[in-house]
Amino acid sequence: MALFGKLDNLDAGQTEDQPNGKEISDVEKTRVLIIGSGPAGYTAAIYAARANLKPMMYEGLQPGGQLTTTTEVENFPGYPSGITGPEMMEDLKKQAERFGTDIRFGLATDADLSERPFKITIDDKKIIETDSLIIATGATAKYLGLEDESKYAGSGVSACATCDGFFYRGKDVAVVGGGDTAAEEAIYLAGLANKVYMIVRRDVLRASKVMQERVFNTPNIEILWEHQTKGLYGDGVVEGAILTKKKGTPEEEEVMLKIDGFFLAIGHKPNSDIFKDYLDTDQVGYIKTIPGTTKTNVPGVYACGDVQDSVYRQAVTAAGTGCMAAMDAERWLAENS
Repeated sequence: MALFGKLDNLDAGQTEDQPNGKEISDVEKTRVLIIGSGPAGYTAAIYAARANLKPMMYEGLQPGGQLTTTTEVENFPGYPSGITGPEMMEDLKKQAERFGTDIRFGLATDADLSERPFKITIDDKKIIETDSLIIATGATAKYLGLEDESKYAGSGVSACATCDGFFYRGKDVAVVGGGDTAAEEAIYLAGLANKVYMIVRRDVLRASKVMQERVFNTPNIEILWEHQTKGLYGDGVVEGAILTKKKGTPEEEEVMLKIDGFFLAIGHKPNSDIFKDYLDTDQVGYIKTIPGTTKTNVPGVYACGDVQDSVYRQAVTAAGTGCMAAMDAERWLAENS
């Protein structure tokens, strides 16, 4: 498959035909395009900018990524007194801008990685042609869809036990889910909290046998079988959950569960849909990278942060892969320019 082709000589004022039939006349070129912000995207921007690559970044719908919904960050190196998620992301953004990153607000809505320059459509109305592409679009935690989840976001509701479990030492918390992720989160929280409730819709766990045994053998974990969350309550912060037991049966009843923290562990969805026609992904959608690098199956395209990490999903690991992506891109451009 050719990496150079029909758009090599397309000027900024010319028209590009899109698969959906729309014509987009606004076309711009760059050497390095970073899609997505957060620790991975901003770190990639810092490294790429300091290498004089003059990167362009589109922040996406949530500038700063998931950490902007986190109140306190205490496990990122360099902040001995902790820092709020929004403040930390603003610091990273300013650092990226200081070295010359062109940071813009916009959403990548389509991608053509079939040849170089790669073409990314922004907000369905602008095309960015780029010699190299760094994907830092992250992964979105799955929620139940309750209004209370938004109401208490950062005030008792979390989708990351490793990130926020520290704040619930000696308290009672609940974990929603019955798979391996929920089991891992519950076991982790059990080492910090006084009591951990697992809210499970069914009468069995979907987790692997090994993880089930660990849950069953952890004394301060209690499984609430056949329970579903109806809502949360509390004065400014979560003080309890309203559950429905055995919903839809003659034994259905409402249960009030007093807790201090409510953790979602029903999975994440990588934000990789627009790239799936070109990049190798696993069955969930995480972009596959060559081990030890951020390289994808398409030369010149790199993935960093949570869009390619289903295991750690931490700010510090995301930042590390952002650094790697920028360095991988820099070396590749030097060899292919």
